[in-house]
Amino acid sequence: MTEFDQALQAKIDGKTKPLGALGQIEIVAAKAARLQQRLDPVMERARLVIFAGDHGIARSGVSAYPVEVTRQMVLNFARGGAAANVFSRVGGLDLAVVNAGVVGGRFDIPQVRDEPLGEGTGNSVIGPAMSRATCEKAIAIGRAIGAEGDWQACAFGEMGIGNTSAAALVAHRLTEASLTALVGRGAGLDDDGLIRKHETLTKASKRVPGVLGPVQALAEFGGFEIAMMAGAMLGAAAARRMVLVDGYIASVAALAAARIEPAAREAMIFCHLSGEPGHRVVLDTLAAKPLLQLDMRLGEGTGAALAWPLVKASVAMLNEMASFAEAGVSEAE
Repeated sequence: MTEFDQALQAKIDGKTKPLGALGQIEIVAAKAARLQQRLDPVMERARLVIFAGDHGIARSGVSAYPVEVTRQMVLNFARGGAAANVFSRVGGLDLAVVNAGVVGGRFDIPQVRDEPLGEGTGNSVIGPAMSRATCEKAIAIGRAIGAEGDWQACAFGEMGIGNTSAAALVAHRLTEASLTALVGRGAGLDDDGLIRKHETLTKASKRVPGVLGPVQALAEFGGFEIAMMAGAMLGAAAARRMVLVDGYIASVAALAAARIEPAAREAMIFCHLSGEPGHRVVLDTLAAKPLLQLDMRLGEGTGAALAWPLVKASVAMLNEMASFAEAGVSEAE
């Protein structure tokens, strides 16, 4: 344990509470302090970036919603009408929307940042979702987005019809867990739809045998928005910002990012446990314990936005809560 770590733990343990009584709040506070390398970290401003992209595999019947919904939802974000907008306003997060590759082309409106890598990925059942070069470009664009600005924390969300399928395939190849454990109902498939989704993803996975690295897994099976989000997490972590990881799809991006650069894992806070069954598998692989369990499965960064006030409260505890000596309270013997 470094001298800084010893001083940090002494400060946390010296607060007017039993040792460890604030649980994960103490862990979050310590992570913020280590990232900023100061015993009085600042946690005042955060941004939620929503990456949107379409998926060729959606045309194989793996979603209950048509592809057009991705573009419609981006416009809903732009108008401020989605759950992510509402939760960001309540929590005081800045919000940005990135077109990573939505069918229909550029949006050309101030509320959407156009960084399209195509109009949706290829259908991974019959070929790669994207080339390795395109995947590397997506990661590089994401890195720049994650590193820009002066926020102390960055939350990342996604929108893309079919992206639970892409996430399940990437997770399958990076965790070695079965598709049965990783495939859920997504945006609301019925039983027949779930069976069809599992069969489709099994066929896609068999197309590429062998062990895959994180970039190859993203290129073969991922989405433009998932690869860009992984890059954004790397960029934010390199800038020593706290990375607020949302649900299933964001956690798959986080897993890929941590496989690319293991040090990035230290910047990550996992915000909630999704209703998608595969999320717990991914969290276990990352040895991650989520802050919240709200049975949510919406995406958009909604869980990360809801966790932001907890992060702010954690740092406020470290900076403002009295010590035993300051409060004149007797410590345990």
